[in-house]
Amino acid sequence: MVATDSSPSTPGARHLRQGPLATALCLAVLLWCGHVCAQTHPQQGKSPSPTAAPSPPASSGTSPRVTTLEPVVVTATRSTTPLATVPAAVSVIERSDIQLGLPTIALNESLNRVPGVFAQNSFNYAQNQRISIRGFGTRAAFGVREVKILVDGIPETQPDGQTQLDNIDLAATQRIEILRGPASSLYGNASGGVIHFVTEDGPARPFVETRLLGGSYGLQKYQAKTGGQVGNVNFLFNTSYFSLGGYRDHSRTQNLLFTGKVRYTINPDSDLTMLLSFLDSPFADDPGGLTRAQVEQRRRQARDLNVRLDAGERVTQGKLGFVYRYQLLPGHELTVTQYSLFRQFDNKLPILPAAGGGIVKFDRFGTGGGVKYTYDTSIVGFRNRLILGVDTEYQLDNRRRFNNDNGTRGLLRFHQDEDVRSVGPFVYDEFAVRDDLLLSAGLRYDNVRFTVDDRFRSDGDDSGARTFDQVSPMGGILYSPLPSLHLYANVSTAFQVPTTTELANPSERGGFNPDLEPQKAINYEVGARGLLGQRLSYNLALFWIVLDDELVQFEGETGRTFFRNAGRSERKGVELFFDCPLTDRLLWSLAYTYLDATYDRYVTPIGRFDGNDEPGIPPHQLFTELMYTHPSGLYGAVNLLFVDDFFVNDANTQRNDAYTVVNLRIGYELPLGRGRLAPFIGLNNLTDEEYNGIVRLNALGGRFFEPAPAFNLYGGLLMAYEF
Repeated sequence: MVATDSSPSTPGARHLRQGPLATALCLAVLLWCGHVCAQTHPQQGKSPSPTAAPSPPASSGTSPRVTTLEPVVVTATRSTTPLATVPAAVSVIERSDIQLGLPTIALNESLNRVPGVFAQNSFNYAQNQRISIRGFGTRAAFGVREVKILVDGIPETQPDGQTQLDNIDLAATQRIEILRGPASSLYGNASGGVIHFVTEDGPARPFVETRLLGGSYGLQKYQAKTGGQVGNVNFLFNTSYFSLGGYRDHSRTQNLLFTGKVRYTINPDSDLTMLLSFLDSPFADDPGGLTRAQVEQRRRQARDLNVRLDAGERVTQGKLGFVYRYQLLPGHELTVTQYSLFRQFDNKLPILPAAGGGIVKFDRFGTGGGVKYTYDTSIVGFRNRLILGVDTEYQLDNRRRFNNDNGTRGLLRFHQDEDVRSVGPFVYDEFAVRDDLLLSAGLRYDNVRFTVDDRFRSDGDDSGARTFDQVSPMGGILYSPLPSLHLYANVSTAFQVPTTTELANPSERGGFNPDLEPQKAINYEVGARGLLGQRLSYNLALFWIVLDDELVQFEGETGRTFFRNAGRSERKGVELFFDCPLTDRLLWSLAYTYLDATYDRYVTPIGRFDGNDEPGIPPHQLFTELMYTHPSGLYGAVNLLFVDDFFVNDANTQRNDAYTVVNLRIGYELPLGRGRLAPFIGLNNLTDEEYNGIVRLNALGGRFFEPAPAFNLYGGLLMAYEF
């Protein structure tokens, strides 16, 4: 379960649906339901521990459970911190909601249950999934933007702010921590939110495990995993093969992914962890976006130009990282990280030769690391934690563009080396004024420098450099008047420099766009978390975000995506989450998000959009799930996701329709001596809802929509053995 930190309508109708009255009514209903939930299972005799949970399936390494405030510890805050003492909105997804009976092929399987997070997925693996937190990341043309992604403390996000998700295997993920809100004071560039993936450690007894999965539209995923503890060495290795024929035409994908984690305990005060991964994806076809008329005609078709030019990508990537931890003295800890990677990328875009280079190829080398010092002490009798650190990263891309001659590489049109270097020193402090009152403050300075060396001089020399720097402060307060109630408030900031792709010059020449500036944001937030009736675990957050120079995407006449700055935007929202055991075997979870996002000032060459809604952001989103577990090992879960309709362009003339998706999964955990068998089956989109999994904002020619799969199913078998 998620662990809490404890066609266009008329303007009048739109504001009625999105306005404060509707939101207040929704919250009143949800809070009333929570009150009823807290009273429906009265305590008998001795009160249970706050960590009481429905009985898990026997011998299940991924058994579902209720995880509440006190035992939950998070590291997304750059230190090991009890969740109850974090003055910000943080959610934790445990292993049962990542792996148990789930296909483990897409992040929306898990992230849909987190308020404030909008996870879009049309199973177009050339474009990948789109993950946004409070609207940050909505405008990513592909991959993830504006949200910092970490794996075991090592950044997946590159120094320019772009992230690819193809290097993450959910089938080897122990937990996911989500910091819902700006965090540039901790992580610098591209920190409108933070998602930290923590991979599994090896158990005390070595094991081997295989998981076989098959399903609709040619779905196959085969996994082998082993791990354990041998002396001072803890290890876990995981390999998976994934293949999908695709719901739409021209949407096949295939990849092979290996991940590993080895920790060597040097002595009781220090350890060294090695993280490694290798990905080979020989193809991921791109079916492209469709117009509304094309979707209504035949949802499964691909755009004709994408088929003609064989749009899609090929990726090979390897990564090696190290994390060294040393406790110098009691209360003093030093952490050193380092990583290196290479990435080879080939991408065929649906761009005709007359319009420019439609085949993109780059070879990337990246390296980075950081040093962090944590000092836990007492100042005149008051507890204090001080964190000092610095991060530095480097990225070098050798980028070329060629004509796309009916899917084959043609004439060279563009060639340049792109160099990105970043450095970010930071300081963060937590001071306990009293046992029930905690103050926190942070400050970070970031310097990001882009350099381009134009190696295609036939159209002139466009070499040059741009440097962006930013100071990011934050402050927070946490007050706990009761052991089961924690109130907090914070002011935090975020900034996003344009990525190397977003800095592309709209003139189609080399070099960088000289007019594009970084996006800046400030977030004001208040919230509460705790327990009701010693059973219902809840989290409530209210926030207001002001953005300046928001990075907005648009399609040029050639079909390429470019970016420009909006003047000023505002976002106001409410997030509510709760877990409630209705009985010892039945758990009810609910996550609700309200987000009102509008442009204050925004002028473009095609119009003025002051007062318009930001596209791509649904005003209302609701996820709810019932999870049943039985001591025999039988389990089942049914969940519902509702996403409100939202605009898909800045002019607010086109909408994406609202949709409701219902999913069901059932499984059985059967212990067999030292081993276990675990068959499972899942039915997705039970009502056969016709909806779009991803929308392409401000798309040229009205090609906004990428339809998601209709009703589909999957099934699998997990076999494990402990030595």
